[in-house]
Amino acid sequence: MQLDVSDLQEFYATALGQVVRRLLTHRIRARWRTVSGATVIGLGFPSPYLGSFRGEVRRIGALMPHNQGAVVWPRNGRTLSVLVEDERLPLPDGSVDRLLGVHCLEVTERGRPLLREMWRVLAPEGRLMLIVPNRRGVWARLDKTPFGHGRPYSRRQLESLLVDALLTPFDWGGALFIPPIDRRMLLRSAAAWERMGASLSPAFSGVIIVEARKEVVAPIGKAAKARPLRNFVPIRG
Repeated sequence: MQLDVSDLQEFYATALGQVVRRLLTHRIRARWRTVSGATVIGLGFPSPYLGSFRGEVRRIGALMPHNQGAVVWPRNGRTLSVLVEDERLPLPDGSVDRLLGVHCLEVTERGRPLLREMWRVLAPEGRLMLIVPNRRGVWARLDKTPFGHGRPYSRRQLESLLVDALLTPFDWGGALFIPPIDRRMLLRSAAAWERMGASLSPAFSGVIIVEARKEVVAPIGKAAKARPLRNFVPIRG
């Protein structure tokens, strides 16, 4: 079930949400160090993680599904977020260099069409990064955070979906080894939890992080064309 955008905002305003934001942003930037001049797009609820790319990239945007709702992002300056149908993204073919999917795959009703649409908008050398709840992890078992909603995945399940969508996974990782408990003493040791968990129990991370590249081959069938956005009105927040 798709979470409402207000629930996502509320989570990221908590102390636990801020720690999650910091930990995942660190993992994202460790993989995407050089994005100068690139087009970086986030899908789902990516706004907590896109801020570090601003001022560095050529184009940036946050696409938020219509059944989730959207917020104005960023709060100051030009609005870079828009409400979309996640299976018909308002982007040209091959226009995105880096595509970040967070709070999207696990809550969509149709994962395969969503991934094929991601394939369509990725540039030939483009990369997709997905952050999804790990079915083995504690975070997927508790609904107190956004990572406890929707369908969690195993690495094997993700790999099968990606390959079917002509996306080749080449880098796997995990994050959120800290328990999903909003306690100050616990949150202060978040970095230590991450190091210990990655070393001792990597299979039980709260989320799986996978990066995939686009395979440029003739797809079976015809990819759906995006419907252009007309008469766009900025989202009010």
